[in-house]
Parts: sequence; C-alpha cells; structure tokens
Amino acid sequence: MDVWTSLLNGFAVAATPINLMWAFVGCLVGTAVGVLPGIGPALAVAMLLPLTTQVEPTASMIMFAGIYYGAMYGGSTTSILLNTPGETASMVTAMEGNLMAKNGRAGAALATAAIGSFFAGTVATVLLTVFAPRLAEVALHFGPPENFALMVLAFVTVSAVLGASVLRGMCSLAVGLAIGLIGIDEISGAARYTLGVPELVDRIEVTLMAVGLFAVGEALYYGLYEGRIVETRNKMTSLYMTRDDWKRSWPAWLRGTFLGFPFGTMPAGGSEIPTFLSYATEKRLSKHRGEFGTVGAIEGVAGPEAANNATAAGVLVPLLTLGIPTSTTAAVLLSAFQNYGITTGPQLFTTSSALVWALIASLYIGNVMLLVLNLPLVGLWVKLLKIPRHWLYAGILVFATVGVYGMRQSAFDLYLLFGIGLMGVLMRRLDLPTAPVIVGMILGPMAEAHFRNAMSIGEGKLSVFVERPLSLTVLVICVAMVVLPVILKWRRRTREALAVA
Repeated sequence: MDVWTSLLNGFAVAATPINLMWAFVGCLVGTAVGVLPGIGPALAVAMLLPLTTQVEPTASMIMFAGIYYGAMYGGSTTSILLNTPGETASMVTAMEGNLMAKNGRAGAALATAAIGSFFAGTVATVLLTVFAPRLAEVALHFGPPENFALMVLAFVTVSAVLGASVLRGMCSLAVGLAIGLIGIDEISGAARYTLGVPELVDRIEVTLMAVGLFAVGEALYYGLYEGRIVETRNKMTSLYMTRDDWKRSWPAWLRGTFLGFPFGTMPAGGSEIPTFLSYATEKRLSKHRGEFGTVGAIEGVAGPEAANNATAAGVLVPLLTLGIPTSTTAAVLLSAFQNYGITTGPQLFTTSSALVWALIASLYIGNVMLLVLNLPLVGLWVKLLKIPRHWLYAGILVFATVGVYGMRQSAFDLYLLFGIGLMGVLMRRLDLPTAPVIVGMILGPMAEAHFRNAMSIGEGKLSVFVERPLSLTVLVICVAMVVLPVILKWRRRTREALAVA
C-alpha cells in the first residue's frame, strides 16, 4: 500500500500544469529525436543538460524521461517509412516494417508500433513501480564493500556491453576514470592532475563532458566524414488496423513486453538483444511465416517494438535503485542526476522520494501523451526528414556551444568542449564506445570513496571484499561477465577448428 500511496503522491506532483508542460515538451522533442536518423536520446539529453540547470530538478527529470521514451516511440517511424532506424533499438522494426510499407501497409505497421509501444511502456512502468522500491530496500543493507563491488559491476557492465569488444570498453572506461581523478581529492583536499590550470581544480563538469562527447563529437564527425545520402520514402497509408491485424498483434505485444523488461533490468541487458529475440520468437510462433522477409509480417513489428519500449522502462530499475546505467542514455541520465547533486542508488527512494515518484508517475502520463502524438502526427514527423542534415548538425553545434558557455561564462570551457568533441570523433573512428567515459567519470570518485571506507573497515586488508557474502557474490558476477564470453568464444573456435579438421 505504501508503494501505491507514494505513486498517487507522485501523480499529484507530475500532474501540476508546469510539470505536464515539461512532460509534453520532452515527449515532443523525444519523438522528433527518434524520427531524425543519427540523433538518439543520449545526444538530445546531453545537449539539453546545460540549459536545464535553472529548471527545478523534478521538472527537468520529467522532461528527460519524456525525451527517452519519446525517442523509443519515434524511432519506428523512420524504420518503417525510410528503412533508416533513428535508434539502434529500431533496427529490427525496419526489417518487417519497411517491407509492409513497400507493400502498401505502412499505416498498419505504424499503428501496431505505436499501440504496442504504449501497451509495453505502461505494463513495464507498472512493473517498475512494484519492483524498484523493493530492490532499493534490499540495497539499503549494502555497506562500503558492497557498494564498491556494485561500482565495479557498473564498470564491467558498460565496458562489456556498450562496446564492440571488452578491451575497447575497458580503454574508454580507463579514460573516464582518469578524467574523474582531476580536481580536488575529497579526503586529503589536495589538487590532483590539474597541470597548474586553475579551472581544473573544481573538476571537469560532467555536463560539459557529455555535451562534448555526444553532441559536439557527433556534429564534427558528420562534418568530417559523412557523405550525402539519397534517401527514398514509402507512401504512408491509413493508420487503421484490420481485425486480423489486431488478432495477430496483441499476443506479440504481450510476449515482447515480458521479454524486454527483464533485459532492461539486468546489468548486461540492452535493447538490441530482446528486440532480436522477440523477432526470432514471433517468426517461430507465427502461422504466417511466409510473410517474414517477403511482404512483411505485422508480428515482426509488434513484438520487437513492445520489447524495445519495455526495455526502456526496465533500464530505469538499476539506474534508480543501484546507480548502475545499462545503456548510453542511462549513463547521460546519471550525469543529469549528478548535475543536481542527486545520488542515484538505494537512498534515492528516501532522500528524494518526491522526485522519484513524480518521475515514475510521469512515465504513465508520458505514455498517453506519446500515443496521442504518434498516431495523428506521423505525417508531421515525416516532414522533419526533409531538414538538410548539415543544417541540423550546425544547429546542434551552436546549441551546444551556447549552452556550455552559459554554465560558467568561461572561454576555457569552450576550448575544453571542442577538445572533448575532437576526442569523441577520434573515439568513433577507433570504434571506442563513449558511454564508459561518462560512467567512469561519474562513478570513479564514488568508487574511490567506497574503496577507502571499505579498507578502513577491513583495517587495510583487501580480504574485506571477499569476507562479506554480498560483495563476494557481486565480484564473482563481475569476473564471470568478463571471463565467460572469452571462454565461450574459445570453445566455439575450437569446435570450428575440429570440424574443419
């Protein structure tokens, strides 16, 4: 009953006119971001971080949640009509959705994607409401050794999951950890690694780092390397679904929802795996297998879209309760929380209860808003695709520059911003993931503090981390996440070699 009482209080906060306005703005911007290829929710949130410093924290978080959910919705529009996924999670939708559009069924594909997203997002938010507080209660029993182990789990997660390889992820994480050490040592009070530059004594702003890596890095990369792409668009038909479409879609929505949510909550989750699994499941269970890969099967759109949006809600569970980001956007959202001096983790539900429950309540409201926006306004979103790509990225560059300069009115911040942007371009060229840099920068100092406190408890002995069951369990999971993929890869190669021999 306490959970539902807290949720009702959250609705009272989220339903105020000003917060409803921010939710609407977030949903609108998020949908547009999802529609425009190459601009994901992580970039949009990073770009808006500097401008929201004057906005009340609850309103800001509600807007960011709207952007996150909206981008999940909007990505299906370009996937279906253009065969150009706005988000990586929409890649599977493009496979069947674009075939449906080519065969005159674009309306049904867009409708099942929007309704499936609404259904999955709502069910997953209910699951978030029920399970997140209970997980937070368990996590409250964690001490410094357990918290340090969780930080290590976060490091391993983003390194192993968000990169093309574990090694590349670890390299990016090391860069983030090194940057996180710059500034005043919280315990000794000494300045570290500032190179005599006074502006670095107060640390590098996480907001500046996120904007530089995501927004400026993306814009500079486009200017340096991207060529002109000629895109074709399929005609949009009526948004009505036939009775047969409904009959085939609702079981896929259910399966996709309950497949996507657990993957979102897992540290090694991600939206790509459940969407592909959902597609494979629907293809295997469908009575219309001949439509897959030929004229387009509606189940192949309904299931993956539901899985995609259920995963988006699931990602918020470890982010809010444990402070562990399991996606690139979650990593940027983590920096948004820190921007307001809010520490995500088990204490969040007690120290910032009003904010958390207003945020969760806003997800219910946002789902309704997104359904209203997506079905009637699809034609408007498609027109956004006519904006020349060079104008779009030029606008992003100007927006990011003005936002960062407005934080401290410092010319040094601008030099640093474009230096970080060039680093983002280099990382993209080397296929190094950028999310581990942000995670290392945010969680590095926290991990250092927990490690020092744990060593004090253990009187300087490292055995304190293995003597406590919870921390030992988490560290074993960390080792398994790094070692098991290597062993499985080695076994597969051995089998292939023996088969050839």
